[in-house]
Amino acid sequence: MNPQPFKILFLCTGNSARSILAEYLFRRIAPGRFESYSAGANPTGKINPLVLRILKEDYKIDASDARSKSWTEYKDVHFDFVITVCDHARESCPVWPGQPIVAHWASDDPAKFEGTEEEKLRLTHNVALQIQRRLDLFCSLPLEKMERLKMAAAVGGIGAKEKPSDN
Repeated sequence: MNPQPFKILFLCTGNSARSILAEYLFRRIAPGRFESYSAGANPTGKINPLVLRILKEDYKIDASDARSKSWTEYKDVHFDFVITVCDHARESCPVWPGQPIVAHWASDDPAKFEGTEEEKLRLTHNVALQIQRRLDLFCSLPLEKMERLKMAAAVGGIGAKEKPSDN
């Protein structure tokens, strides 16, 4: 008998870059074990084109169906994990039904990167790599065998290992 997949929601302010990267990378890393979603506090309504380019060119992931959406779409969904990937989402994160484990994994915001298109692409790629490392660590946890408190500490600790830089 296969257990139900864990449901995980990645939250950001605009749901245009970091949370989209996390959602789509996680779909690739852990299909079947997790169902991943993303949303934003104030969705921009569009996905950062550099994020789509990195997913397609570097990870061979088609994210053409990605859309920027509000977290209110998921207000009645029972998630196992809610991960905020920006400080604003952390501060304004609503209470979720079912008491999911909530953790904060801050990353730099690709929407705020300055420079040439290639410099912005490089910085966005670095964010994708940071998120991928965190997702790999998360997937290595024996979640099915962990007590809730230990699980919460382990998941929260992943975001504490690397802090965003000041770009």
